[in-house]
Amino acid sequence: MLKKLDIYIIRKFLGTFVYAISLIILIVVIFDLSEKIDKFIDNEAPLRDIILVYYVNFIPYFINLFSPLFTFITVVFFTSRMALNTEIIAILSSGISFKRLLRPYLFSAILLSIVSVYLSNVVIPPANEKRLEFESQYVRKPDTFLGRNVHMQVRPGIFIYLESFSERTNTGFRFSLEKIEDGKLTYKMIANQANYNIEEGTWTIKNYNIREIDGLEEKLRFGREMDTLLPFSPYDFILNLKDMETMNYRELNRFIANERLKGSEAVSFYEVEKHRRMAFPFATLVLTFIGMALSSQKVRGGIGLHLGAGITLSFAFILFMQVTTTFATNGNLHPMIAVWIPNILFGILGAYLLKIAPK
Repeated sequence: MLKKLDIYIIRKFLGTFVYAISLIILIVVIFDLSEKIDKFIDNEAPLRDIILVYYVNFIPYFINLFSPLFTFITVVFFTSRMALNTEIIAILSSGISFKRLLRPYLFSAILLSIVSVYLSNVVIPPANEKRLEFESQYVRKPDTFLGRNVHMQVRPGIFIYLESFSERTNTGFRFSLEKIEDGKLTYKMIANQANYNIEEGTWTIKNYNIREIDGLEEKLRFGREMDTLLPFSPYDFILNLKDMETMNYRELNRFIANERLKGSEAVSFYEVEKHRRMAFPFATLVLTFIGMALSSQKVRGGIGLHLGAGITLSFAFILFMQVTTTFATNGNLHPMIAVWIPNILFGILGAYLLKIAPK
């Protein structure tokens, strides 16, 4: 059961958090609008869509992005004010232990973590889909295709190769398709051109030859032009890392499995995003306890000293996470380890600070 003290601290915690995150979101919206207003005007974006499609779906994404950082700043700010006003001394002098004092902080941090998980996996993916669709229409350039020499596994045992692909005409040049069963080549198609028909979803193969291999028997076919269904489309060549932001957790898992099958070089980016959706909410808990341990003592520097130390630690956390994720995307570090290392190390730091804080 929550006591009056718990409700008092929870109200301060959540009230300060909502106030702080509202201010930063307002500032972010103003800066984003000032940066994109020329593109909105040049592309004749409707005012209604700017507000109701773009910014309404823009806000949840940035609330979740800044949530751990502002949870930390919130805890440091209101806890240091309580320490400055000797409220914490009075609470501890009344017989309440330091561990008991942590209960409302834990309750608030868990609540914010649950909200963050819900936003990351339920609310934000469809919101991002609308936001990115608006951006592609009025703000940024359309998706572009990968460069030359595309090698890809489109289905288990089915490999394709394109020397180049023209996005303007939906035409691939120097095309080949191979089927391999039990480590043996059973089918191979080579063509000078492969043109994709958007409306029918079919391919027109030009100047082709086909080899069908069955043991020692081999059949050859030649032709100038043929319409056929192939197990891929030009969209498989699009490299757009923002697409992962529009997927929920299950969709992202299926997408990663498909990209790994294709041999995509961007798999590590997708795995970092998957693990980050769970690690970021957990960071709220870690940073809450660090902030509480740092700011629960009354010091001569007052709130300014606490805020300075808190902001320094929060930026150290963010910098450390960026460094580890860079090692995951551009090195050999496993994405899950890269995303969780900051939480583990700062969690150990938080446990140590909580241990010495009552002294």
